[in-house]
Amino acid sequence: MTQQKTFPVDIGGVHRELRLIEVKPGMRIAFLNILGDTELVQASAQALSKLMAERDYDVIVTAEAKSIPLAHAISVFSGKPYIILRKSYKPYMGDALQVETLSITTGKPQTLYLDVKDRELMTGKRVMIVDDVISTGSTLQAMRLIITKAGATIAGEAAIFTEGERAKWADIIALGHLPVFTD
Repeated sequence: MTQQKTFPVDIGGVHRELRLIEVKPGMRIAFLNILGDTELVQASAQALSKLMAERDYDVIVTAEAKSIPLAHAISVFSGKPYIILRKSYKPYMGDALQVETLSITTGKPQTLYLDVKDRELMTGKRVMIVDDVISTGSTLQAMRLIITKAGATIAGEAAIFTEGERAKWADIIALGHLPVFTD
């Protein structure tokens, strides 16, 4: 018997076959890469924007890098500004806030930074966190921490897909759920 190499998904009439990649021995995930896929980004952003409209929020926040086109497209549909939490510090960022997390994709620690300009835009606001896929929750937790440090309130959390333990993500606004494949 041959192992499944892709996992089918459909979002707003857009079909994709997500490649299964091994993240550790005996465990594979359906890998969603929206970078460069304008059709899928637009369909996802339009569907998420409709669901997110039920919440009262002022600004969209996401982490660099794969979710940037999604946050941008949601911003266009919703008319709300967006902020990107960066993965490296640049001198222009001034007195940036920072939080460390562990990435499931790379398996390595990474730091998220909120620059001083974006911090001013976020302080006192209701924030909607947006990500492409929420899997372990480590990036989500880092985003929550930095938003709280910035003096903002989390109005909700949204993703194209959740992954793994479905019950863990019951409060996430999502378009679907991806299983984890074990051998």
